[in-house]
Amino acid sequence: MTLCAWANGDPLSGLVSPGDVGIAGIFTAERSPYRGAGVQFDYLPLYVYEGDYFYLHSTGYGLKLGDGTNRPRFDAFVRRRFEGTPYHEPPSSLDGMAKRELGVDGGLSAEMGGSWGSAFVEVLRDVSGTSHGTEWRLGYRYSTRYRDVWLRPYAILNWRDAALNDYYYGVRPEEVTADRPAYRAGSGFAPEAGVYATYSLSERWSLIAGASLKYWPAAMGNSPIVDNRLQWQALVGIGWNLTPERKEWVSSPPLIVRGYYGASTDCNLINIIGASCLSVQTKDDTALAGLEIGRPLFERMNGWPFDVYAFLGAQRHFEDGHQPDFWAFRAYLKPVFYGFPWDSRLRTRIGLGLGLSWAPRIPFSEERDLTGKNSNTSKLLQTFDPTVDVSFGDLVGRKDWRDSYIGLGVSHRSGIFGASRLFGNVNGGSNYIYTYFETRF
Repeated sequence: MTLCAWANGDPLSGLVSPGDVGIAGIFTAERSPYRGAGVQFDYLPLYVYEGDYFYLHSTGYGLKLGDGTNRPRFDAFVRRRFEGTPYHEPPSSLDGMAKRELGVDGGLSAEMGGSWGSAFVEVLRDVSGTSHGTEWRLGYRYSTRYRDVWLRPYAILNWRDAALNDYYYGVRPEEVTADRPAYRAGSGFAPEAGVYATYSLSERWSLIAGASLKYWPAAMGNSPIVDNRLQWQALVGIGWNLTPERKEWVSSPPLIVRGYYGASTDCNLINIIGASCLSVQTKDDTALAGLEIGRPLFERMNGWPFDVYAFLGAQRHFEDGHQPDFWAFRAYLKPVFYGFPWDSRLRTRIGLGLGLSWAPRIPFSEERDLTGKNSNTSKLLQTFDPTVDVSFGDLVGRKDWRDSYIGLGVSHRSGIFGASRLFGNVNGGSNYIYTYFETRF
């Protein structure tokens, strides 16, 4: 991974070069502003794809136009907001208060740069119905390289409206105690400065590090549940660039369409993959159907029988009367291997999708599982999509149908055993075993 052009206030934007795909694991530590919360630790799984007009990060996704250097760059994006009640050992200062949830922001940004660095402006608005708040950001950053180290110092001036500050740091009338008076937080400015860095261990492996300081506005610092306006954060991790040495781009990438239908299961993902548990006989009898479109990012990476795809799709959850049926959405990257000895007779593929799943309602089977574990729930979770399929054309003896497939898969949502704030520290999730048909156009 290398640091490239960084657009707007998303530190993952530009982490890899346009057309590249990367994954990383990041560990963070930060001083919480909540009274008595101390230092909070977190694990952030990263996967990053940067296209010419679209990017997908584990913290969000967006559309972009322009490069920000030769011509202005404009972005429209959706991004996770990392604020809220600490999950692990919440401080006593928050006892009896309603939990302040992580939010999801929709945003617009514009930026322009040159040899002097880059300047950007962005606006973010809560679209998850969490805080209903708005934030404006005006920022500057500069990227420079010294041998194998990329450095990217930055400075941002944030303006947060009263709705945003009050949701996270206000005290409601029903939350008042003898030591915690009611408080309504107003709007205010929050300056921020920091630096991100990567060090190349090899052509593909890199160390990632960063540190930042933010000074919260007085409107937030005067809250009885806040004890420190100065917040620091540090992070360290390791990343791997998945992009092949030779980018096997398809001149006119085909459109891939896959449709599927499946039922919920009480089996764990590992047991499903190992075929030791495949039952869909559950207490709730819920199901889902999905339609997804995708394109190949790389085909036959470095000459190997290994492709990487990107998919975006919608799922319809059928809740069998337990709650209203609803739509959910997911976006993911999917490596696929097909180098089996019998490939010339019957092409067989195994794949593993990795990405984000957004459900406006928590699926009933998932809610049941998490309630039993006394775990949080989260509308945004990580999705895995392990699949195995065979060529439909090879099965029926039609060579012109060889790029059509039938197979089995698992639609999985989880929160990485409660270890990641990105997914609401959820410990558990849901699995649906499905059959599917996939073809190219």
